[in-house]
Amino acid sequence: MSVRLDNLEPVDIRPIRRALISVHDKTGLEEFAAGLHEAGVQIVSTGSTAERIAAAGVPVTPVGDLTGFPEVLEGRVKTLHPKVHAGILADQRKADHRQQLTDLDIEAFDLVVCNLYPFKATVDSGAEFDECVEQIDIGGPSMVRAAAKNHPSVAVVTSPDRYDEVAEAAKGEGLCLAVRQNLAAEAFLHTATYDMAIAGWFAKELGREDLLEEFDDACAEQLGVEDDLFTQMLQGVFGASDGDQEPEGRWGEGVVIDATFGDLPLRVGERSGQGEGVDEDEGGAAFPELVSDVFERLEILRYGENPHQGAAVYGEFAEIDEEESWEGREGEPEKPMGPGVAHALLLNGKPMSFNNYTDGDAALRAAYDHERPCVAIIKHANPCGIAVADDIAEAHRKAHACDPVSAFGGVIAVNREVSEELARQIVPIFTEVVIAPAYAPEALEVLRSKKNLRVLLVTPPERSGYEFKQVSGGFLVQECDGVDAEGDSAETWTLAAGSPADAATLADLEFAWRSVRAVRSNAILVARDGASVGVGMGQVNRVDSCKLAVERANTLGGRSTGDAGASAIDSAGGARAEDVLAAAPERRTEGAVAASDAFFPFADGLQVLIDAGVKAVVQPGGSVRDQESIDAANAAGITMYFTGVRHFAH
Repeated sequence: MSVRLDNLEPVDIRPIRRALISVHDKTGLEEFAAGLHEAGVQIVSTGSTAERIAAAGVPVTPVGDLTGFPEVLEGRVKTLHPKVHAGILADQRKADHRQQLTDLDIEAFDLVVCNLYPFKATVDSGAEFDECVEQIDIGGPSMVRAAAKNHPSVAVVTSPDRYDEVAEAAKGEGLCLAVRQNLAAEAFLHTATYDMAIAGWFAKELGREDLLEEFDDACAEQLGVEDDLFTQMLQGVFGASDGDQEPEGRWGEGVVIDATFGDLPLRVGERSGQGEGVDEDEGGAAFPELVSDVFERLEILRYGENPHQGAAVYGEFAEIDEEESWEGREGEPEKPMGPGVAHALLLNGKPMSFNNYTDGDAALRAAYDHERPCVAIIKHANPCGIAVADDIAEAHRKAHACDPVSAFGGVIAVNREVSEELARQIVPIFTEVVIAPAYAPEALEVLRSKKNLRVLLVTPPERSGYEFKQVSGGFLVQECDGVDAEGDSAETWTLAAGSPADAATLADLEFAWRSVRAVRSNAILVARDGASVGVGMGQVNRVDSCKLAVERANTLGGRSTGDAGASAIDSAGGARAEDVLAAAPERRTEGAVAASDAFFPFADGLQVLIDAGVKAVVQPGGSVRDQESIDAANAAGITMYFTGVRHFAH
């Protein structure tokens, strides 16, 4: 629980004199009931809850004594009675409500304590359909919603986590309005997620996609959320459970976008405002006031970014059509496969680590930024090399030649099927992970000869949607940055300096522009012949990134033999990395092109590239000193294009 009740403004305090308790989760029940009794609270209770309270020596009134009607139908009907619900729903602020209670000999409740039947746990246990249906609570949600609605007069508690605070308040003056409002909000969340679980299970069991869509539309209309958000949640509320691997309750099976990985299956956060300079109508359509999502825990990781950090991987709920399942794998997948690395199937090697996932995601995005066959090699979330070619094995040779030293121990992602030739090129080089949408059977056999090489099968990632970044006290949400913004196509670029590029140079500029998005800012990428040859990443000023890109282009290639394993890329008749490098000029920057993820604030960075022999540059433009860069480009006789869009990556 994130809100302390004793921190709220003590306005409109109401004492607790009479409580109705009916709980399935009886954690802390006896102590709580004893605390209420000590405070002078009269307790009314149901069934097994009443039995537990009585067994603890605490006076309790069975609900049947109150209603004059026994519990019937195996406990299906206990509290659904006017003497119960009128006592909960009477608005004590209204004289006519108080009078009606007096006339009908009904006593009001000040506190309702209730949590619900374990529906989801029953489903997760593999129970039959009828047994699951039996665990759909009726009276409980009715009491909870009634008490939450009438929070001006009644406090409602749905979690044992609140018992100590409420019992302490009962011994004092009672609970203020702000506390009752917060408890009501938690109660409505409790019933909302409960009903969501039931709706999702029914729809999934019956194959009723239409129900999911109708519910989705209704939620979107009521709350102003994305129209696919609730469908995603419903479709996967009952994904595969990892209950057998639960490490002493540390990780919940379902979490929200929240660093605590708490027990609540859903939390709703309210966005505080649009931000300065953003139009309400323009921003509100994309970013609703309420943001919520649910994720399934897929795996407990050995550790996090460092050995002293615990970690787990959670995935969005998603399923893959049986007709789309990959025929090359053995057996069925253990869990539904969704897009991206979180749902990837491990076909070989050790379990994925936290760092494998982060590098794998970066590599996958980099590879799929290109339409042509592409290979991206990533280390510490930055490219060691990216290349395209008509043949995927050739693309790998070109990507590896960019920086064979850093590629040692890297993560490789490709956007095509892995061929046997490519597999034979990969195996001699120490590689952590290979990620691809498909594998030729012969390629998989070759890769499996390295028992520790992680081989992942993925569904291509979606290029749209939103991404989240945690900050202290909350999280940031932004639209995903694909290379599909207005200005990313060369057809829309503005020629800022020099002569228009020929077709081959323009193709290299487009490749460099699509590739630099994958580099951490400040980012400079030098390319030639559809391959990166030098990457300057992560520097705090752009001129240093330019110097780094040039230095790496003209020195790392020369260190391509030996330990990096480049000399091993010669099987299956393919060219070796040394051969790729030998075909390039002594200075790989000579006659190359370059891309910058953001504008040059001064001409000094551009001048570094010019001095290295770069013949064409693409950059966003937009600096107040753009003219200085334009003048430098014209003086050197190079071509420079402005895109009008930038691709920062932090």
